[in-house]
Amino acid sequence: MACSRAMVAMIGLVVAALLFPAALSSTRPDQLISMTTDGQYHSTRPVVTIADGLTADYHDVSCPDLRGIVRTAVVEAVQGDITIAADLLRMFFHDCFPQGCDASVLLTGNNSEQGMGPNLTLRPVALNLIESIRAAVHRACGRTVSCADLTVLATRDSLVLAGGPHFDVALGRRDALAPASQDLVFTLPAPSFTVPELLKSFGDRNLDKADLVSLSGAHTFGIAHCSSFSDRFTPDVDTNPAIDPNFAAKLKAKCAKDVPAGTVNQTLDVRTPDVFDNKYYFDLIAKQGLFKSDQGLIVHPDTTRMATRFSLNQGAFLEQFAKSMVKMSNMDLLTGSQGEIRFNCAVPNSRVEGIETASDEGHAAAM
Repeated sequence: MACSRAMVAMIGLVVAALLFPAALSSTRPDQLISMTTDGQYHSTRPVVTIADGLTADYHDVSCPDLRGIVRTAVVEAVQGDITIAADLLRMFFHDCFPQGCDASVLLTGNNSEQGMGPNLTLRPVALNLIESIRAAVHRACGRTVSCADLTVLATRDSLVLAGGPHFDVALGRRDALAPASQDLVFTLPAPSFTVPELLKSFGDRNLDKADLVSLSGAHTFGIAHCSSFSDRFTPDVDTNPAIDPNFAAKLKAKCAKDVPAGTVNQTLDVRTPDVFDNKYYFDLIAKQGLFKSDQGLIVHPDTTRMATRFSLNQGAFLEQFAKSMVKMSNMDLLTGSQGEIRFNCAVPNSRVEGIETASDEGHAAAM
């Protein structure tokens, strides 16, 4: 109850910071800002590289109210459902990791990424929020801002509302013309991955050990279904890395009630499930990591030192997380004349134009 009150108070303060950024004018624009659970701001100076084709002021002339429109929509959504912050962050990762931040995961229809295994549990509320923001932005500015840019902005703003770091977002991304292939989507790391498998998976995307350990900290909030962690309490399955026996027993008892499958949820962080903080790493030290891929970080020699450091120093975690988010948001982008700016985030323009052409031809034939 006390945690809930603190969360409400924190959201109120961060909402003011998002909607009235002038109040933070004493902080340099190249600094990170985050709100911790005690109501204090944390700021650092990230060193990041902006991808070619992106600029901080990309939409300033064509859509000067862009950031305000996005903030307002995200604030309203998060105040109504704090869990949407975790949903947006997961959607961001599932969009950006396979082939770059191109809003391909938002596409519906044939070969949609949403129908592929790793994405089956993406929540529609997050997908729909981006389309809702797109409609508001295009009403105000015309079709000038991509769904890819909107996804990055909305994710960043929701992260801040949940207690995470604020970081500058460069803009100018374009939307993919089609979904990513199944082969690319299945490069998303699985909950059962070992640390060597995770390091290879991230390395294949030019992400390093620091990116792996910090981005895994996104599991400081959000939920999982029993099917994704049943290997943590099933006797005839290898449950290494070791799990707290009492925690395993609780998970087993909870998931015994998962009928029909997928109806029982478990928070990824058992300490502060709706707050973006470093308590995820506390969970790992206590052998209460929900996924094998999480628990392994605290015991594997390649990652244990950094995971332990993040458990002791929330500022270090937030700083590295922000750097890694910017790095991921700049990977393999479509810019300039590549891709498109969609009329609707769920539909490539070729389908929209095809429907309009067929409608026009039908109208002409009837005349």
